[in-house]
Amino acid sequence: MTRTVWFNCCAGVAGDMLLASLIDAGADRLAVMDAWAALGVDGFAATWERVQRCGVASLWTNLAIDDLQHHDQHPHHDHQHDHPHRPAGEVIALIEASDLPARVRDDAAAVYRKLAEVEGAIHGVDPDQVELHEVGALDSILDVVGVCAALHALEIEHITYSPIAVGHGTVQTAHGTLPNPVPAVSRLLVEAGAATVGLDTTMELSTPTGVALLTVLGERCGPMPSLTVSSTGFGAGTADPPGRPNVVQAIVGTDATVAKVDDGRPCHLLEANVDDVTGEVLAHTITALLAAGAHDAWATPIVMKKGRPAHTVHALCDDATFGPVRAVLVSETGTLGVRAAVVQRWPQHRRDGVVDVDGHSIRVKLGAQRVKVEHDDALAAATSLGRPLRDVIAAAEHLGRAIGR
Repeated sequence: MTRTVWFNCCAGVAGDMLLASLIDAGADRLAVMDAWAALGVDGFAATWERVQRCGVASLWTNLAIDDLQHHDQHPHHDHQHDHPHRPAGEVIALIEASDLPARVRDDAAAVYRKLAEVEGAIHGVDPDQVELHEVGALDSILDVVGVCAALHALEIEHITYSPIAVGHGTVQTAHGTLPNPVPAVSRLLVEAGAATVGLDTTMELSTPTGVALLTVLGERCGPMPSLTVSSTGFGAGTADPPGRPNVVQAIVGTDATVAKVDDGRPCHLLEANVDDVTGEVLAHTITALLAAGAHDAWATPIVMKKGRPAHTVHALCDDATFGPVRAVLVSETGTLGVRAAVVQRWPQHRRDGVVDVDGHSIRVKLGAQRVKVEHDDALAAATSLGRPLRDVIAAAEHLGRAIGR
């Protein structure tokens, strides 16, 4: 039997709403408080209050930061302010240096690495040097760590979520006036291949923190899976607009057949046959396809008519990136035709981590069955240490398995 949670994000999603929904569904709030204490920070106070949102009884996270008195800018939060900037590396270091349980620490750090990666790509800055505004504020850090701790307390093994509601128009942020949904949310949705629902409102329904928690920790976006439901909870946003309940719903249950009922995630397989493209152009095309948003891209050798050697260039992508990926495939190869098919994709749950090999940081991906070492990091460490690359990779894999337990 596996413990699963499905989040219903019909009104959007934010970190404090996710946290409140999990506590309302039975997560031990003391476990959340202990996780916050393990961070070693102070200057905040938290309560959870029973409220009504358009007639739906729900729980509201009231998180007050003592040393900041700025006006609330986001309708989902009572605690989102113009906080001092924090470099992403500083936030991740705070989490990794804490006494949090290993899973909570690794999950929270993975969420912030993705936020740093996304913000870095948007602003053209190295992820470690990205200055995090709202998402780097103390309240957002507490939201992320709190959600990870609540999931751990509930012994959740699988996280799924509904299509995510977004608004339109513009919103005011620390970067100024931005389109709604904000660029970080849009990019997170694209990279996860997550479905959305557009609502006729200019409210910022879904925040980068909330969307990052779902898309990094979640395995699938779609309808609620087949569950034997054990509990449910509602986490409230601060605003109470008329006509719809401003809540995130968490449904917790067990599913002994999660692998059988999961039909995978649909995506597009784009292909083109080319017989007049050099190896250098093929390599560049694959890089460009990935940069355009493809989940994967590769080439296979084939033989075309009249015995001509050639290649098929393949790319996997979602609806949101279909157009850009197809355009790159045509422009880079010069092909006169592209074909496409809808296939099923089963991305396996994984977490990002960092290990230290003789003073060198090496990134690793932690899956259920293996540890994948980042080649460039391992090569740089091996070159600096004067050790064989295979030895450095083996050492990093060993350390990765230790933190993955």
